[in-house]
Amino acid sequence: MASSAYALDYVTPEPTSPLGTLRILASEHGIREITFVDSAETPAAPSPLTKACREQLNAYLKGELHDFDVPLDPQGTPFQQRVWQALARIPFGETRSYAEIARDIDNLKAMRAVGAANGRNPLPIVVPCHRVIGRDGTLTGYAGGLERKAWLLELERTHIKHHSTR
Repeated sequence: MASSAYALDYVTPEPTSPLGTLRILASEHGIREITFVDSAETPAAPSPLTKACREQLNAYLKGELHDFDVPLDPQGTPFQQRVWQALARIPFGETRSYAEIARDIDNLKAMRAVGAANGRNPLPIVVPCHRVIGRDGTLTGYAGGLERKAWLLELERTHIKHHSTR
C-alpha cells in the first residue's frame, strides 16, 4: 500500500445491536481509525490489515475474542497516545474511572484532559474507551453514544459470565 493510500473496510454487526456499521481505515502501518457510520458510504477497498481487523471485531462481537492484536496507527498528541495506551490495558469486562486512567499515566491532575483524550480515541472498541466510566460507576460520555457504550459493556459482562462458568 502506498504511503498516502488508505485501505477501507466495513463491519456491520448483527441487526439487534445498536452499533450500526463500523468503518475501518488503515494506513500501511496499522489501523488508523474506526468510525461509527450509518452505512457503507464509500466502496470498500480492504487490505490484509482491514480484513484482519474486521475478523477480530466480528469475533469480539460474538464474545469469542477479548484482546485485539492488529497493528494500530492512531494519530494524536503524545498525551493522547499515553491515554490510549492506558485504555488498551483495561481488561475485557472491567471498567476504570477517569481518575484511575490519570493515575495510570502518572498525572492525577489531568482527569479532564484524560476525558478529552478518551473522547478523541480514533479506535473505539479496539482501544476500549467504552470501559471508562464515572467515578461513581455511572456511564459518562461516549463518542459513539451512551446506548452503544451500555451495549458494549453488557456484551463484555455477558461473555465474562459465560466464560467463567465453563
